[in-house]
Amino acid sequence: MPKIVFIEFDGTRKEVVVKSGTSVMEAAVDNGVDGIVGECGGCCSCGTCHVYVAPEWIERTGFAEPAESDMLYSVEDFQPGSRLACHISMSDQLDGLVVSMPEYQL
Repeated sequence: MPKIVFIEFDGTRKEVVVKSGTSVMEAAVDNGVDGIVGECGGCCSCGTCHVYVAPEWIERTGFAEPAESDMLYSVEDFQPGSRLACHISMSDQLDGLVVSMPEYQL
């Protein structure tokens, strides 16, 4: 089962092991990771699961599709590597994925 390393805004690290197919947002919410709210439950309609994918993982996670890109334009502090955690599905190829959270969610 793949592991995700969450880095909260204050630098606190939390490692979570999940089943393949679980979204990064679901993993965070189900495991009490501070900084990811996921208000819409993964429908790509709120932006409250905004994360920064570590540079070395960007190509492996893929790039935002149009609906996700549109939502990312509304998040505070958009940066290269910005993604919505609800649109990153975990797999064995993403084992060890590192994401960090912005200071605030919408």
